[in-house]
Amino acid sequence: MIELRHLHRYFGDTRAVEDVSFLVRRGEVFGYIGPNGAGKTTSMRVLATLDLPTAGDALVDGFSVLNDPDRVRRRLGFMPDYYGTYSNVNVREYLDFFARAYQLRQRDRLDAVDRVMTFTGLDVLADKPTDGLSKGMKQRLCLGRSLIHDPAVLVLDEPAAGLDPRARIEVRRMIRTLADEGKAILISSHILTELAEVCDVVGIIERGQLLAVGSVEDIQQQSRRQRSTVEVRVLDDAAALGAWLAENADVSGLNVNSDSVRFIHAGDLQAEADLLRSMIEAGFRVVAFGSRQQTLEDVFMHVTEGLIQ
Repeated sequence: MIELRHLHRYFGDTRAVEDVSFLVRRGEVFGYIGPNGAGKTTSMRVLATLDLPTAGDALVDGFSVLNDPDRVRRRLGFMPDYYGTYSNVNVREYLDFFARAYQLRQRDRLDAVDRVMTFTGLDVLADKPTDGLSKGMKQRLCLGRSLIHDPAVLVLDEPAAGLDPRARIEVRRMIRTLADEGKAILISSHILTELAEVCDVVGIIERGQLLAVGSVEDIQQQSRRQRSTVEVRVLDDAAALGAWLAENADVSGLNVNSDSVRFIHAGDLQAEADLLRSMIEAGFRVVAFGSRQQTLEDVFMHVTEGLIQ
C-alpha cells in the first residue's frame, strides 16, 4: 500500500532523504523513527504530494506521487505534526469543510462527518469551537480530518506529541483499530515505547539514510547484538557467583550486591536457559532469575549515532 523506491530529496547541499526504500502492507503499522532532522517529515511530505522527490519515487496503493498525485490524495490521509484551527468554526463545521473539499456530497458527506466524530469521540463536542479544544481533542480532530474520505493509507506525523498518558493510550487504540480494519499506516514518533506497542515493523532513519527495517527482534538480529539485562538472586555467596560469571565471555557489566548479581548477557533465551542450568549445576542456590530483552529504545540507541544534518 506504501512503497518508497530509492527516494532522494535534496535541499541544496543538504541530503534530507537519500536512497530510502521500504514497503508498508495493508493492515500494517510501520513506525518511522529517527532523531530530529533525520528525514522523516520530508519523506512523509513527499508521500502526501506536498513535496517532490529529487530522484526516485513513492507509491500509494500502486499510484505514483509523480505521475498520479490526484489518485494518491484520494487514497491517503495525512496528519501533519502541526495544523491550524479556524476561528468561529465548530467541530462539525470543520469536518464538514474537509468532507466538501474531498467532494463528498449530501448524504455521503453527512454520514462521513458522523462516522468520524463517533470514531474519534468528538460527537459530544460537535458544536464546540475548534480553537477552544484541548490539545488531545485537537489531535483527535486532526486525525478525524485525515479520515473523512475513508482513505486506505494513513500517514501520521507525531500524532501523540504533547498528549497526556490517557490521551496517548486512546490514540494508540484508534491507530490499532484502523490497522485491524485493513488500513496501511505510517507513523512517526519520538515516544519509542508507544511505537513498540503499536507497530508491526519499524524503520530507523538517520541523516536521510535508512539504517534498519524490520521488527524489533529482526533489527536485533541484524545488529548482531541481542542482549538482555539479567538479575539473579541467590541465598548466599553472591560474590562467588559474580566471580563465576566473570569467566563467561557472554557476560559483561557485572554489578554484585549482597544477595544478587546484575549483568548484561549477550545471547538469546536459549542461551539464558543454559546459563541458569549451569549456575544450578555449579552449586549456586538460585531463588530468582529475571531478564529484560532489548527494547526499541535500546535498539535505536545502538543503531543510531546521534548525528544531525
